[in-house]
Amino acid sequence: MEPAYRTILFDLDGTLIDHFEAICRSLAFTLRQFGLAEPTMAEVRRAVGLGLEHAFRQLVGEENAEIVDRAVPVYREYFARTMLDDVVLLPGALELLGDLKARGIRAAILTNKHGPSSREIADHLGLTPFLVAVIGAQDTPWHKPDARLTAHALAAVGGDVASSLFVGDSPYDVQAAHNGGIPCWVVTTGTHTADELRAAGADAVHDDLASIGRSLFASA
Repeated sequence: MEPAYRTILFDLDGTLIDHFEAICRSLAFTLRQFGLAEPTMAEVRRAVGLGLEHAFRQLVGEENAEIVDRAVPVYREYFARTMLDDVVLLPGALELLGDLKARGIRAAILTNKHGPSSREIADHLGLTPFLVAVIGAQDTPWHKPDARLTAHALAAVGGDVASSLFVGDSPYDVQAAHNGGIPCWVVTTGTHTADELRAAGADAVHDDLASIGRSLFASA
């Protein structure tokens, strides 16, 4: 029996990788340069998901919003030098991507993380051979959950709405998928609980990537 999905778009942070140590360290370094308090890991987890500028606005507050445009390049320079120090694959990532490729299913990354950084990370962790594309921030004019980004990604990898799936870990991923007309399965390895993800309308909630794989291939 043919698998139900022929194209699967994956979020990156919290879905395929754990990069929170490096992100938290880089945000703390940047905020120190502006005399602001370092964020806690919990604060960082709550702030991420809609792009770097949004994360800074969440962390510095309205009273310091004017520093965001100056803070972003400071972060990017520091992050570019140190981002590979604390990045790890989440359990089951390589195995799932390997199974997808072996079955002829297209897999791609669609993330609000900086596109060039995302591709460097994918290379570093050995993901690239299993992917047909890595699309991130600054690669297009859009961010998740904009429907135009989802449509662009599907067109770029040769996918179609009828046979595509989004796999992510946040309500933003659910919105991006549904705005683009495709279902979204989520894992609870990122920044949101199962209850939060169900409330956001996720089509299926899984504990991890291994559970995603079992569900994908159960009837294939």
